[in-house]
Amino acid sequence: MSAAAGSAAAGGDQAWPAAAVTAPAGTRPLELALRYALGAAAAAAPELMPCPTPCRGWDLRTLLLHAGESLAALAEGFNDGRVGLLAAADCPGAEGDPALPFRERGRDLLTRCVSAAGDGAGVIAVAGCPMAMSTLIVAGAIEIAVHGWDISRACGRRLPIPEPLAADLLRVAPVLIGPADRGFLFAPPVSVAASASASDRLAAFLGRRPGP
Repeated sequence: MSAAAGSAAAGGDQAWPAAAVTAPAGTRPLELALRYALGAAAAAAPELMPCPTPCRGWDLRTLLLHAGESLAALAEGFNDGRVGLLAAADCPGAEGDPALPFRERGRDLLTRCVSAAGDGAGVIAVAGCPMAMSTLIVAGAIEIAVHGWDISRACGRRLPIPEPLAADLLRVAPVLIGPADRGFLFAPPVSVAASASASDRLAAFLGRRPGP
């Protein structure tokens, strides 16, 4: 299960069907996050797998494996109307180069998002708890966007999250991520200048240090 979706499910209980997060309509946030993350992962060459990431204690290989599991969980929500508590089974080939299954899962989910454009309605079950589909879409977009940011940093590229997407996600992130999630799913927020870009402010809110 994705970290942000898991957090939302744990905090929402029976209120989640009505608690659809206000965000751009349909699957657009997740589509934009996937395009960004896939662009970042294009630089994830096999020789970079041991490189450290902004996620403390994780190298690029571990990050890609985790992010690939998040993609699988989101696809499960789209395809089956539910997301289980346990992570989906690993993709074949992940042992050799986890960037390959990450890109494959990302492209498959992107195709699903494009085909479902404008369709963010409905309720699904996340670990047995009902959740508005629009909430899952935004929670997934937050997770995929920030892990795209992490991947880019690990690869030495430092690609910012696109400003319109980062600004939209920054408005809803505090609704999905509360104090109880700090130290478990996300590090404490990092201070940045008020004039910082939306990408830097989102990364900082999620516990990343956006500086050089």
